[in-house]
Amino acid sequence: MKMLSKKATCNTHGQDSSYFLGWQEYEKNPYDEVRNPTGIIQMGLAENQLSFDLLESWLAENPDASEFKRNGESIFKELALFQDYHEIRGNKVTFDPKKLVLTAGATSANETLMFCLADPGDAFLLPTPYYPGFDRDLKWRTGAEIVPIHCNSSNGFRITESALEEAYQQAKKQNLKVKGVLVTNPSNPLGTTLSRKELNILLNFISSKGIHLISDEIYSGTVFNSPKFISVMEVLLENNKYRQNTEVWNRVHIVYSLSKDLGLPGFRVGAIYSNDDMVVAAATKMSSFGLVSSQTQYLLSAILSDKKFTSCYISMNQARLKNRHAMLVKGLENAGISCLESNAGLFCWVDMRHLLSEKSFDAEIELWKKIVYEVGLNISPGSSCHCSEPGWFRMCFANMSEETLQLAMQRIMKFVESRNSNNNNNINNNIKSRNQDQNSNKNSVRKSFSKWVFRLSFHDRERER
Repeated sequence: MKMLSKKATCNTHGQDSSYFLGWQEYEKNPYDEVRNPTGIIQMGLAENQLSFDLLESWLAENPDASEFKRNGESIFKELALFQDYHEIRGNKVTFDPKKLVLTAGATSANETLMFCLADPGDAFLLPTPYYPGFDRDLKWRTGAEIVPIHCNSSNGFRITESALEEAYQQAKKQNLKVKGVLVTNPSNPLGTTLSRKELNILLNFISSKGIHLISDEIYSGTVFNSPKFISVMEVLLENNKYRQNTEVWNRVHIVYSLSKDLGLPGFRVGAIYSNDDMVVAAATKMSSFGLVSSQTQYLLSAILSDKKFTSCYISMNQARLKNRHAMLVKGLENAGISCLESNAGLFCWVDMRHLLSEKSFDAEIELWKKIVYEVGLNISPGSSCHCSEPGWFRMCFANMSEETLQLAMQRIMKFVESRNSNNNNNINNNIKSRNQDQNSNKNSVRKSFSKWVFRLSFHDRERER
C-alpha cells in the first residue's frame, strides 16, 4: 500500500464544489454545433475568445516574433539561456519594473502572495460573492483561511465599513489572525468595478488594522462601460495620507494577468506588483517554481511594445465585450430574468431568485441541476461563490460564438416558458380543485338544508293534523 502525504489525500482542494462539478458534467457531454448539438453549452468558463482574430492578424504581420527571430535571424538559443522580467504598461500608473515579479498566471501570483504574507492558520478577508477557485488557490497548499465579508443585493453587493468590521470580528471569534483583505477589481463574479469610495474604505480599514490589501486586477482591461476602472494604486498615489504612510504603501499588492485582457490563458503569464522590497525578493525566489518561459516573454513583449496594436486591440475588444454583454442581458430579459447592472468582465451576475421552488440553497442547487442536465447549460450557482443569498448565478458570455449564445438564450427561454406553463397548470388545477371542493360543500349544504326543511315541514304537517 502506497503511503501518501496528508496534502495529497486531504479534501481541501475544493474539487467537490458545484463550480467544478459543472465543468465535469460539461466535459462528459460538450456542445458541438455539428457533432453534439444537444450537448451542454459551457457558460462557466470566464475566457475571452472574442478577439483572437486581432492577435492572429498581428502574428501574421509580425512573423519574426512568433518564430523567435530578430531581423530575420533566429534568437532561440539566446532566449533559451535568458530569463528576465518585463514591465506592465498602465494607462494611469507608471509601474517600477524592479517591483514586478512574473509568475505562471494569476493563480500562481495569488498563491505566492499568500505564502509571503500569511502563515498556516492565518486568515484573509474576501468580499462575497467571490471566485470559487480562490478556495483552492489561496488555501489548499498554503494552509491559509478565508473569512467572508458578506455583501448583499440591497446595495448591489458593495463593500461597506460595517461588513468589513463584521468579518474581522468573526475571524477573531474563530481565533484567526487576520493578515489582510483580498478583492478582485473588477469583480469576479459580479462584473462591477470598485468605486473610489470603496477603495478608500479598504485603505482606511487596512491602515487601522495594520494588515495587507491584495487587489486582483486581472479584469482591468475588460471594462466596457462607465464607470471607468480605478486601480488601488491610483488612489494610493493621489492621496497624501497614504503616500506619506510607508506602512500602508508597503502593504498594498497588485495581481495582474494577460489571460483575460488579451485572451491568452494558455500562455500562463501573471504578475505581482508590490512596494515592499521584502515581498518582491521572496516572491522572486518562489517564482522559480513557476517561471514564464523566455520564449513566451519575448513574444508577449513584442506584442505589448506595439502601442498602435495594443491601443486598437483594447478598444475593439471592449466594444465586442459590450455588444456580447448586451446580447446576454437582452436574451435573459426576454425570458423574464434580470442581471445585476455591470460594466466589466466576461460574465453577468444573474438573478433567478424568482425561479426557486423556495428561498433556500437546496432549492438553488435543485434549479442549477435542472439547468445543467435538462437545459444543457453549465452555469455557476451563487453558493459556489459563497453568496449569502440563494438564487444568483454567474453566466459567462465571451467564450463562445454569437450563434452558440443565441442557442443558449433559446434554451433558457424554453425552460422558463415550460416552467411558467407548469406553474400555471398547477395553479389552474388547484383553483379547479378548490372550486370542486366548494361546489361539493355547497351541494352538501343544500342537501342538509333540504333535509332540514323537509323534516321541519313534516313535523309542521304532523302538528297540523
